[in-house]
Amino acid sequence: MTIEVIKSGALSTLQDLGRVGFQHLGVPVGGVMDERSHRVANLLVGNAECEATLEITLLGPSLRFRESALIAIAGANLSPRIGEHCVPQHTPVLLRAGSQLDFGLRVFGVRSYLAVHGGFAVPVVMQSKSTYLRGKFGGFQGRALRKGDALNLVPAKAQRVYPRLAAKLCASALPFACLEDRPAVPWSLSDASECTLRAIAAEQWQAFTTEAQRHYQEAEFRLSPQSDRMGFRLDGPRLALREPLEMISEAVTFGTVQVPPDGNPIVLMADRQTAGGYPKIASVASVDLPVLAQRMPAQGVRFSLISLEQAQRLYLERERAMADFATQLQRLRGS
Repeated sequence: MTIEVIKSGALSTLQDLGRVGFQHLGVPVGGVMDERSHRVANLLVGNAECEATLEITLLGPSLRFRESALIAIAGANLSPRIGEHCVPQHTPVLLRAGSQLDFGLRVFGVRSYLAVHGGFAVPVVMQSKSTYLRGKFGGFQGRALRKGDALNLVPAKAQRVYPRLAAKLCASALPFACLEDRPAVPWSLSDASECTLRAIAAEQWQAFTTEAQRHYQEAEFRLSPQSDRMGFRLDGPRLALREPLEMISEAVTFGTVQVPPDGNPIVLMADRQTAGGYPKIASVASVDLPVLAQRMPAQGVRFSLISLEQAQRLYLERERAMADFATQLQRLRGS
């Protein structure tokens, strides 16, 4: 089973939940930028949540499916379509063999996730299929997709996951079939002008001036064009230290907010380094990282401080919602 890449798009890479357990060797975790959308897409097609999806950034590819396949698209709306037919998102879609999936204009968000039932047949490198672009390993040959690539799939019986879809496709002349009773996704994504990210004060919070602490909690910051999968640079009020601070490098994580000498904060993202020596003012709560991952350069964000206990409660609420979503899908598959 193969997907032929007709057009590559701006940046289309295979990503999963990351390369966990190798940071002591200097290997970044990497993985998806929007974990929530990735997990939803995999659940919709009956995959394990850790299976790789195709992370599609801003300008999507054109992909031809040589065989019938069960897919799901979650996250940003990049106008997916097959011919003149719009492909619905956040629902399972059974494609007819030979269908070409094209992505068009961005409606909202930045990153879209394409899951295919069975998953992608690529080597597992350090327990992950994620592409690490700087290291040139993982995913599909350690790089983004290019025109002419043939992306192999794990052989799977897609028609067995949702038998109703198989019957519906056989009875129709359309290039795909989807459910009438679509699953209710437990979150929404839009291009709201206001975006507040909940964050926890970090180890060096007290090292920043009172004015810097106030700016961090009250001012709006805008994403700089000099942002990528490693980190999002923010433009806004300068966050100053009370006095110069020399630090030994410390461990950093997804969502760590570092402040280099110029005073402009950087939120570390999926391809972050394993350690850093800049003072840390805060860490974005994990439940809000998918929201940040879908923001465009020049869009604004604000920060609101919460406690560690509040962040933990939000995380558990998200996990309960994800478990309820998985249960809902089990019922749909069995009906």
